[in-house]
Amino acid sequence: MRRHLVPAALLLPLTLLLAACGGNSAADTAGAGTDGKGSLTLNVGDQKGGSEAVLRAAGELKNLDYKIKWSTFTSGPPLLEAVNAKAVDIGGVGNTPPVFAAGAGSKVSVVAAWHGTSKGEAILVPKNSSLRKPEELKGRSIAVAQGSSAHFQLIASLKEAGLKLSDVKVKYLQPADALAAFTGGKVDAWAVWDPYTSQVLHAEQGRILADGDGVVNGLSFQVAAPSALKDTKKAAAVKDYLERLRRAQDWVYRHPDAWAKVWAKDTGLPYEVALASVKRTNASRIAVAVDKPLIASEQQIADTFTELKLIPGKVDFAAFVDTRFNGGLPPSTTTPRVYKDS
Repeated sequence: MRRHLVPAALLLPLTLLLAACGGNSAADTAGAGTDGKGSLTLNVGDQKGGSEAVLRAAGELKNLDYKIKWSTFTSGPPLLEAVNAKAVDIGGVGNTPPVFAAGAGSKVSVVAAWHGTSKGEAILVPKNSSLRKPEELKGRSIAVAQGSSAHFQLIASLKEAGLKLSDVKVKYLQPADALAAFTGGKVDAWAVWDPYTSQVLHAEQGRILADGDGVVNGLSFQVAAPSALKDTKKAAAVKDYLERLRRAQDWVYRHPDAWAKVWAKDTGLPYEVALASVKRTNASRIAVAVDKPLIASEQQIADTFTELKLIPGKVDFAAFVDTRFNGGLPPSTTTPRVYKDS
């Protein structure tokens, strides 16, 4: 029996997922809760199916001697706006929102990083498309969310194929609209991230023309407010919080099925799609140091968007990192984890 994609309207919750997303989505703090006890409160920005869900599933929200107050955001950019406004002390985003925050002169500091595979960041084409290699995208229409990690992955993949962004017809669409355009034959390709990639593949309505593995950096971050880091007690809470997140990520790798069940329930994803996304992308992440190669990689992203005039001026990404929480973590270039059956 042919499997069908979930209608675009039902995919709207997926725009709350993970940090790759760019766009101009607003904050949604409804349903925010509090964990822990004590006089100190760490205000944490999160996205649906993100840090809170994984920490709770891994049992890492127990024995907190400070409070975590959660606020949920629809994507990375508004979360970082809250960090800049000191409404949030720390929050998780992908590799592109911090670049745009830096370009806007926001007061934010990258304090922790994870390196994962970029297999889920893909340029998809319909299953029956005649396109077989990225070079053939010249003159074709491609849907992508402007300013997202997929946007940079598209630029980088085209460059690998000897093409420029101006060689294709870019259609700036957020995921739900892009999905409708993709399945409706209105665009020739779609540059997107997991779990959308896994959803399209599972529904057998598309295939990967190119993915971001080896093309983009596969980094995701925790970003804090400098004002919170200047507070000794809050900085200590940030350190503890990051250690819990790192342990929780290790738990995800050891228990992909258990995490996929939690993630599916929390986001409304079909379990099979969640599991595929976990194994392809989510569980591959390994905690790494915020180091010089990481800064250089992010600087490249910033320079690329500056050249495209999507960022108004030169960004010095090194001015937006704080390396005090690196500890004994491996370098940012450390190879991500991979499942043998993935």
